[in-house]
Amino acid sequence: MTWVAGADGCKGGWLRACRETASGELRFDVQARASELLRAAPSPRVLCLDIPIGLPERGRRACDESAREMLGARRSSVFDAPIRPALKAGTRAEASEITARCDGRGVSTQAWGLYRKIREVDALLRESGEARTRVREVHPEVCFSAWNGGAPMKESKKTPAGRRQRLRLAEGWLGAGVLERARAHVSRGDAADDDILDAVAALWTATRIVTGHARTLPPTPPVDATGLRMEIVY
Repeated sequence: MTWVAGADGCKGGWLRACRETASGELRFDVQARASELLRAAPSPRVLCLDIPIGLPERGRRACDESAREMLGARRSSVFDAPIRPALKAGTRAEASEITARCDGRGVSTQAWGLYRKIREVDALLRESGEARTRVREVHPEVCFSAWNGGAPMKESKKTPAGRRQRLRLAEGWLGAGVLERARAHVSRGDAADDDILDAVAALWTATRIVTGHARTLPPTPPVDATGLRMEIVY
């Protein structure tokens, strides 16, 4: 059996959507730590994460710039990845100071909110060569755009219309009642509906990876100083 998974950060830790590629069996769960996304049954052959992985020493990543170009009106959903020298900062002010010294720009509150999970995934991948072979970075809006025939979603995922647009794609692939199936295992206190749909978009890309249909931004990704790919897969 070959399981693949997509995961999105949520209040409870990480919302994971898993699918067995032959049978189509679908499972949802919440894992507290990134390492558990690989260890917990069903252990996925490929795990796609909505989190920056390869980090630049300075400047912006080409994959983030390419994602903004691809998304057009949805470009604001792409946050700049942290520069690696700022990753261990203890406060947003410190991270902004380090980033400003290297790049002349600050760190927004929204971007700072991702640092803890970025550090968690970065540590996992730097410590485990085996994890590096299984974990790939995605951006849900890039996944949805590719899934939608190359057309970015017209509405924000936080709106009822945006939810319907994304749910239509998810149910067209996985069948009706995707959110209801997830809610049998995932509480609203742990994850919002858009977290579930983002995890499904990551799962869609994980399936494309194992079937050989996935593409990357940029087409030939560079690696960072630790050897991690600076890419967004879709």
